[in-house]
Amino acid sequence: MKIGKLRHLINIEESRVSRDSFGGEVSEWIQFAEVWADVSPVSGREFTSFKQLNSEITTKITIRYLEGISTEMRILFRDRIFEIESVINPEERNISLILMCKEVV
Repeated sequence: MKIGKLRHLINIEESRVSRDSFGGEVSEWIQFAEVWADVSPVSGREFTSFKQLNSEITTKITIRYLEGISTEMRILFRDRIFEIESVINPEERNISLILMCKEVV
């Protein structure tokens, strides 16, 4: 995957827990980063190989390497929301990350 294909602007969000006025916990999503990405549906071949990981993976999102990305985060792309199922650092080179995601319907 060439980094030059990163043509979609996405938002990566993380969940933060805070207290409401009654002392109860409230979870909210806040922006972690806004980055350029390649967003592509998982092909049939990739789906078969990732099926062992999670049969609901629908989209592969590739970004430049960014420290701190985890499966506790989510992606906003246009009007769609994706849960991050796995974070892959190809060859552990810290150049790019592949985020295997499933779309929240």
